[in-house]
Amino acid sequence: MDIGSKIKEFFKGEITTNETDLEKYSRDASLFKIKPKVVVFPKDIDDLKNLVKFVSENKSQDSNLSITMRSGGTDMTGGSISESIIADVSKHINKLKEVGSDYAVVEPGLFYRDFEKETLKKGLLLPSYPASREICTVGGMVSNNAGGEKTLAYGKTIDYVKELKIILRDGNEYTFGPVSEEELESKKKLENLEGEVYRKVSDLVMNNYDILQKAKPKVSKNSSGYYLWDVYNPNTKVFDLTKILVGSQGTLGVITEIKFGLIKPKSARRLLVIFLKDLKHLAEITHKLLEFKPESLESYDDHTFKIAIKLLPDLAKKLKGNIFRLGFNFLHEFWLIFTKGMPKLVILAEFSSDTADMAYKKTKAAEKALVEFKLDTKITLPGYDTEKYWVIRRESFNFLRQKIRNLKTAPFIDDIIVNPDYLPEFLPQLYKILDEYPIIYTVAGHVGDGNFHIIPLMDLDDPKTKSSILSISRRVYDLVLKFNGSITAEHNDGLIRGPYLKQFFGSEVYKIFEDLKNIFDPENIFNSGKKIGSSLEYALKHFDSNQKS
Repeated sequence: MDIGSKIKEFFKGEITTNETDLEKYSRDASLFKIKPKVVVFPKDIDDLKNLVKFVSENKSQDSNLSITMRSGGTDMTGGSISESIIADVSKHINKLKEVGSDYAVVEPGLFYRDFEKETLKKGLLLPSYPASREICTVGGMVSNNAGGEKTLAYGKTIDYVKELKIILRDGNEYTFGPVSEEELESKKKLENLEGEVYRKVSDLVMNNYDILQKAKPKVSKNSSGYYLWDVYNPNTKVFDLTKILVGSQGTLGVITEIKFGLIKPKSARRLLVIFLKDLKHLAEITHKLLEFKPESLESYDDHTFKIAIKLLPDLAKKLKGNIFRLGFNFLHEFWLIFTKGMPKLVILAEFSSDTADMAYKKTKAAEKALVEFKLDTKITLPGYDTEKYWVIRRESFNFLRQKIRNLKTAPFIDDIIVNPDYLPEFLPQLYKILDEYPIIYTVAGHVGDGNFHIIPLMDLDDPKTKSSILSISRRVYDLVLKFNGSITAEHNDGLIRGPYLKQFFGSEVYKIFEDLKNIFDPENIFNSGKKIGSSLEYALKHFDSNQKS
């Protein structure tokens, strides 16, 4: 079947089978390359509805026919690539429809950077933005259940999705949000696909309630699996299907509209920087800092710091300054390294308030509380002095990708999380595993949550690389499970972690996930092979040794 020609019969937006375009859309920010048959840019919601109907009606003729939604293309798991149809909504389905007193209604293809500019005009913020805030879209944030530097204080994207419009497999658009038990019973009586979904998901959740509650990861953040344990709240008697749609990576339907709850951010903040020579007191230091309720509690390791120092010209450019100003601004750090050696970990604790004076007092009080540990600390000045630390934290992955020759970034253990109490014991064991392999790597992340992003640099042309990836993954995930953590806190499963879901949750819960997928998508038309039904064999077959660095 000539898919492109068939789609042209009903499609108003652009359609491309151009080799250059297909090559571009065969990659995201992951390790994989999968070439699609066609890329489409839907003009409106009707285009999406008709596309879903087309795939549903023609699936029996082509078992590989499916739709993968895409916008920013920043997914690190392979979640936004496919060998069938890719639908990019960033070109047309990208409107900000409304910003209210504490909410916004938006289409999925709008870039977060543009969304934030408009919400800040009204003094409002969606605080779950990830480090890729400049290049990701709001639809991708919902699909992956994104989190970031402010998640410690404000929660993840799932906490801000108030309502979703979704196209289900019949090609019709439905609105999902929290409903009372009475409203749930009314929904279950509907004689359409919406009613069927409510009936079947309700039965699935209620019949397996205890199993699901036990399966819920014992960490503050998780993007693995489907959030079935949060669908029904017995205290509020609320049933909310957005809890499974958020983080589902487009495997259950197509998002067309999002209603976000927003917060009023504090107007002033100050940053406390802490330089740790070892990890011995990390848990105690973290707990001390958490007592003062930081808005962010981030970290990066000595590997990251060394790379940042090597790449000072690029860092200066990112800060819109020159190398001399940045070098002068780094005199404190250079002196610290010269006299005491490279710190093992740099912690960034940012405190916010409604006034500059109060923000400083909170930061100073937190610094004083750490005196017993005899640490090197620094309260930065607002502006340039503060921003350089955040650029190192946010841009370490991009610096690695762009500047290290012959080696490529390999995100596959890029988002692990354990309870912060375990970090002094967990991190040395993690480093021990990583140091057994011939890789360069950085570890940065959200130390307040115990969530770390590990980005190895590897020679992807080396035939041993695939086996190293499998070996490191197995050992790191075994370690994470030993400490009751999660294999992904923010980045989701996709192709890279989907094959480990059964190991992580167990066969019984994995079967429940399969049942949920079957309720929404029995013909497997939505983002096939991601999360449920993914395999290591398929993933490694599409391993991209020629990816751009």
